[in-house]
Amino acid sequence: MMRRVALGAGLVAAGALGVGWVIARRLTAPGTRRYDLTVREVERDGDGSLIVLDRTRQTAAEGAYNLWFENGGWAQLSEDVLDRGPTLIARRVTSTASGLTLRAGDHVSWSGIYYATPHDASLHAHDITIDTPAGPAPAWRIDGDSGRSTWAIHLHGLGSVRAGTLRAVLAATERGYTSLVISYRADGEGPGVGNGRSTLGFTEADDAAAAIEYAMRHGARQVVLFGWSMGAAIALQLAHHPSYRRSIAGLVLDSPVLDWTEVIKANCTRSGLPSAAGSLAIPWLTLRPLARMVGLPESIPIRSFDWTVRAEELTAPTLILHGTHDDSVPIRLSQALRDARPGLVSLETFEAGHTLSWNSDPDRWQSAVIAWLPGVPRGGGLSGPRRRDRDGVSHRAMVSENDQELTQKDDTARWLLTSLPSSSCSGN
Repeated sequence: MMRRVALGAGLVAAGALGVGWVIARRLTAPGTRRYDLTVREVERDGDGSLIVLDRTRQTAAEGAYNLWFENGGWAQLSEDVLDRGPTLIARRVTSTASGLTLRAGDHVSWSGIYYATPHDASLHAHDITIDTPAGPAPAWRIDGDSGRSTWAIHLHGLGSVRAGTLRAVLAATERGYTSLVISYRADGEGPGVGNGRSTLGFTEADDAAAAIEYAMRHGARQVVLFGWSMGAAIALQLAHHPSYRRSIAGLVLDSPVLDWTEVIKANCTRSGLPSAAGSLAIPWLTLRPLARMVGLPESIPIRSFDWTVRAEELTAPTLILHGTHDDSVPIRLSQALRDARPGLVSLETFEAGHTLSWNSDPDRWQSAVIAWLPGVPRGGGLSGPRRRDRDGVSHRAMVSENDQELTQKDDTARWLLTSLPSSSCSGN
């Protein structure tokens, strides 16, 4: 009897271990866009074209959104939602990619990435390359006022692309900032590394640090980091790093990942799993031998990403913009950080999903950012960032030995879901 019990317990443990491996693999895998909508009909009238789609929570949401077509191209949609019966809605097309022909039956992806290129946002950009520890990373530089010594660096989220951050560049440009819209390792545009798995912002922060150094070499005296979802996690790591904290004057964070543990729990719940299921993946991410088996280049110090616990360590003025309907990154995390640091952190809420606050109300989003930016202190970073060591360690977002030790003992959450807080689940 005891042997059967032991065997049963062993099988359960082995099954749990396997589930944890699968979750960790799904979590860190390169993201792909899902074309899960079908154009039901294309209507044409004297004012142009309308696209008829199935009625869903996303397609019926008011705001400015984009459709990306599986065969290439995009179509920007107006904010108005037109009723076409109980199961269908229509959205007017305001602009399309050059040469795109709209057809019924096309497979499309609903997205908050409203602009494909700076040109689509009426921005003049220079194509540049930033040398990062992982290799050359393409970026756009949108020059601001010549007298401005504050630059903006824009960091996209996991599974997304740099074009997603162009929504924020408009506000930075309005304030006269020069903007760097960067790519980073394994995002599909930046340098390829290994098998392309994400380290959830840990090693990606190295590439963002290289962008700060580029800005400082080219005339910036301080920078404001604009981070979306995981991009916010990167920004927070850099803002705490001793080599960069004096150069970072402020943070603008949209749908920020402030605690990976809670984010993973939320995504488990959203995918129909118990939130606790994610805890099975933690050893596969935080313990080096297991992380290697997942395919990661190194273990991930999950504890260092928990800014609800590390709130007192935050020193940069921070504006958070977050949707109340975000089921990927819970807004309560942003509320907790705001409540912990009310004099440093401001929070603007929108009736929107993950990274879709701008889309739900572009004018209010931009106005909130433009109104907040003048409060960013001037004169930070006069000495510039410290140069990187040759081994590339000094510009890694700082994680103390104690943080790493705690992380390796942590039994918190991950998730089993093909989509993450990224473009595939939210439109970032």
